[in-house]
Amino acid sequence: MDKNMLGDLDNLPEEDKMKMAAMIDQLQIRDSLRMYNSLVERCFTDCVDSFRRKTLDKQEETCVRRCAEKFLKHSMRVGLRFAELNQGAPTQD
Repeated sequence: MDKNMLGDLDNLPEEDKMKMAAMIDQLQIRDSLRMYNSLVERCFTDCVDSFRRKTLDKQEETCVRRCAEKFLKHSMRVGLRFAELNQGAPTQD
């Protein structure tokens, strides 16, 4: 976890800092899992049309790959944009 995220918590006791760090880590893991689940659900729904085989056919596989790439590129772009906007936001000092 990035220690800068806890910068405003310097006045807390060390035990509370550790608890906050653990909570932030849990939230980050939860958000990552939500993004992954959303990606799987969206790409599966958009790309898989039949259940005749255990494996994806070539067209479905290509569709899933493209869908996942687009989803991840979009997520990275949104994250970068959010970071840019967050850097320009006024701080409460």
